[in-house]
Amino acid sequence: MGILIDKNTRVLVQGITGREGSFQVKQMQEFGTNVVGGVTPGKGGSEVYGVAVFDSVAEAVDEVKPNASVIFVPPKFAADSIFEAIDGEIGLIVCITEGVPLHDMMRVCAYLENSSSRLIGPNCPGMTTPGESKIGIMPNPIHREGNVGLVSRSGTLTYEIIDLLSKSGIGQSTSVGIGGDPLIGTSFEEILQLFEKDPMTRAVVLVGEIGGTAEQDSIKYIKQMDKPVIAYVVGVSAPPGKTMGHAGAIVSMGGGTALEKIHAFEKAGITVGRSPEDIVQKVKSIL
Repeated sequence: MGILIDKNTRVLVQGITGREGSFQVKQMQEFGTNVVGGVTPGKGGSEVYGVAVFDSVAEAVDEVKPNASVIFVPPKFAADSIFEAIDGEIGLIVCITEGVPLHDMMRVCAYLENSSSRLIGPNCPGMTTPGESKIGIMPNPIHREGNVGLVSRSGTLTYEIIDLLSKSGIGQSTSVGIGGDPLIGTSFEEILQLFEKDPMTRAVVLVGEIGGTAEQDSIKYIKQMDKPVIAYVVGVSAPPGKTMGHAGAIVSMGGGTALEKIHAFEKAGITVGRSPEDIVQKVKSIL
């Protein structure tokens, strides 16, 4: 079952005719995703891998009735693309784009408050429910159907941990990359709430990194969960004041260090993995 997406998810690709968009359409189709349409202004009437292209989200919504959208557009156009999807009342919006200006995301977050849409990202790899659907850029071959949920700020670490779990015979219910920017649409806690309610998910792996307090903010809810959560935080050796990979991954003003996050988890009695391999062993012991 998993969360957020399944075989019935009808996906619209915004920026479908670009290099990344067109490449990922094929990958998503091969995973089993039901890609029902794409949007590129001025390219309406064309096709990408058999998928009809429309000039606007409004036109696509009228014609093919998507209930999810994935955004592959340049940073300066990302906010307008999100606004279009919100106005189209698309329930799930996944923004892959990296480098979206912070002031644009402030406007997006304000706009989301009065909408029925959920935003994942930006600057995220998307999500997968193995055997059902994929929205985003996660590699196809690493996934395996199962009952471990995964939520992560780091795209690359998401892939590594999924691959190690799968090779150890541990499948995933759903894996979600929430994004590594300072402002994102959906938090750790919101994804954890969905996993807690999901009958398929038996345990959850949470992958954090330096910067901000998103990991600590999730602790209060984790302590209320019936399902076990294994946390992993990277960046123990990260120097202060230097952005590490993501715009939000920076130790500033003496806060946001990996050790602070690890100690907070341990103080709350939450299991913490020391490496991707250690996470796999801890998941095995819990299951």
